[in-house]
Amino acid sequence: MKYTLLSPCHFGLEAVLKREILDLGLNIVKVEDGRVYYEGDEKDIARANIFLRTTERVLLLVGEFEAHNWDELFDNVKALDWSALMPADANFYVTKAASIKSKLFSPSDIQRIIGKAVVESMKKKYALEHFPKSGADYPIRVTLNKDRVTVSIDTSGESLHKRGYRKLTAKAPITETLAAAIIMLTPWKADRILVDPFCGSGTFPIEAALIGAGIAPGVNRSFAGERQQFTAPSVWKDARTEARDLEKRDVKMSIQGYDIDGEIIKAARQNACLAGVDGHIHFQQRDMRELSSPKQYGFIITNPPYGERLEEKAAMPALYKAMGESFGRLENWSYFFITSYEEAEKAFGRKADKNRKIYNGMIKTYLYEYYGPKPPKRS
Repeated sequence: MKYTLLSPCHFGLEAVLKREILDLGLNIVKVEDGRVYYEGDEKDIARANIFLRTTERVLLLVGEFEAHNWDELFDNVKALDWSALMPADANFYVTKAASIKSKLFSPSDIQRIIGKAVVESMKKKYALEHFPKSGADYPIRVTLNKDRVTVSIDTSGESLHKRGYRKLTAKAPITETLAAAIIMLTPWKADRILVDPFCGSGTFPIEAALIGAGIAPGVNRSFAGERQQFTAPSVWKDARTEARDLEKRDVKMSIQGYDIDGEIIKAARQNACLAGVDGHIHFQQRDMRELSSPKQYGFIITNPPYGERLEEKAAMPALYKAMGESFGRLENWSYFFITSYEEAEKAFGRKADKNRKIYNGMIKTYLYEYYGPKPPKRS
């Protein structure tokens, strides 16, 4: 059976997620700010959860409609065919309600009304007054945007950025999904050196190694959909087999992660080990100002300090100036850094070839992109 699926992403990175979905051989229905709609069957629900690197969730669309008051919200949710998707013992609950520029704006009230409407809908089918909720989890997610309501069942469960490897984090970590999307925006390939001079707990180097080695991000974790009735256990087993068959076990990569904090470097090594990519990454305690390499045509992809705390703001101009000097010493390199520091480009000392606005949670950030020359083709 074909379903309409939707996956959210960081605002500004919809094109990366769309490309990932197309690479899975799936048909795109539409692209909106912060999410992509696509078609898929039960096998594709499993494959999307296991393979997609740049989304937080794979949601199964139950319905979309307009609602300007509570009665319209209740009646429209009740009219949806919930029993086609959920058994009588389903542990269904409204896990998330978000409202943007809509007449109905109270998340707790939206959750309560939708929960009651789902119960009333299920009563018609199963002739029950009370539902045991003793079976699999069916988390229901709802968004209202300009009075347009989107209702879906979450097949992922825990957010997909939780790959299972990051047990220890730095003070200002970047999510795995955002790191993967930024890497995929660049022309970096596994045969080119990659350095992160502010690596923290190792997210950029680890995500790059997973991409380079063709290791699917969700291959070693579990999902809510594995227990939901619209996907059989066999499809998850098949998707994991497909993922493991596509891994590049003999790939050679040069990926390096540096940080001034020795303790966080230990955490990064541990995280890389848990991800199964420790053999591809060299971590070292090192100041960004000491950055050097005899190699050409490499990449820097990094998440430097933003100066979000008042006491750190004064240090930002000197830090970004030093970044410009250090990066500039590398011959024919490309560099990409994400920051919310408004004066970054000026302090860095060079105008970016491109900058892209990306929302990292609620923080408005910019990805500054500096492109070096392509290496000469080998004859």
